[in-house]
Amino acid sequence: MQRAIELADRAGGYNAPNPRVGAVVVYQDKIIGEGYHERCGEGHAEVNAIAAVQPENRGFLSKATIYVTLEPCFHYGKTPPCVELILKHNIPRVVIACKDPFEKVAGQSIQKLQAEGVEVVLGVLEKEAAWVVRRFFTNVQKKRPYVLLKFAQSKDGFMGDPTKEVAISNPLSKRLVHQWRSEETAIMVGTNTALIDNPQLNNRLYFGRTPLRLVLDRALRLPEDLYLFDNSIETWVFTAEKKESSIDKIRYVSLDFDADVLPSILAYLHEQKIQSILVEGGRQLLQGFIDANLWDEAKVLSSNENLKQGVVAPEISSEYLKSEEPLLNNRVKTYVNTFTVNQS
Repeated sequence: MQRAIELADRAGGYNAPNPRVGAVVVYQDKIIGEGYHERCGEGHAEVNAIAAVQPENRGFLSKATIYVTLEPCFHYGKTPPCVELILKHNIPRVVIACKDPFEKVAGQSIQKLQAEGVEVVLGVLEKEAAWVVRRFFTNVQKKRPYVLLKFAQSKDGFMGDPTKEVAISNPLSKRLVHQWRSEETAIMVGTNTALIDNPQLNNRLYFGRTPLRLVLDRALRLPEDLYLFDNSIETWVFTAEKKESSIDKIRYVSLDFDADVLPSILAYLHEQKIQSILVEGGRQLLQGFIDANLWDEAKVLSSNENLKQGVVAPEISSEYLKSEEPLLNNRVKTYVNTFTVNQS
């Protein structure tokens, strides 16, 4: 199961909005096939693991065990249900880390397998597997994208100057940030961050995908000569105004900013099947997510240098601190907001 979890994590967001799932086929304590769900619309983990079994070993499938990080799918989507594939190959034992909370699955595959005489073991390394699939669980259970906050702060708790861009991250931590970007479906900033920093919000320093760009611009103050409007990446602008875009990859989304706008944004993104967002600033937007308790994880890059003045960094209670690691002259702190594996 540990190997299946490692495989699941390789997807890196390419298979969104589907869950990250890994599978391993074992016969007599030897792995004879393994795979993971690589891209949405392509083969699921079970399909790829079974397909990886070499011809000389396919006769062992009827005596093998398949380890899967998430309950096999029960319904027809872009691909056939994996539970039928397992039954087709007469695999007699299935070990599952987590039950799938999605209403079209939700234990039905387990019941189907057991009804056909297949031995099912549930809950092996459940917590570890659930962490890998946490974005999907959030989508299903909370009806919104997984929200990952990211910001950098000085040793004395400032995140920058309100009038100009201030570099706190080092070259290595900048590369790490681009890795984080590659793993999420979308990236979000507020109006002031867009105006002051003019960010490209793309993935330049790490291999992999570039996320969808999101920006809040209530009064349409952002000039169209910013990188956000360079038409290189699909970009959605959330605004209180009405506007039709004249640029191919720019979409304007009108919302009521006088109401509580963050839940409205998350509801819209959920409808559009956006699995996760990385919120990179500014301070007001980040603190808004924290105060509304609409966040799931936070990555904070802390410098060992003082700024002495500037914009005060957002505040996250230390009770949520999960880990802290050094990275040259930075420290990477990871905060987790009440992560649970309960799928009931």
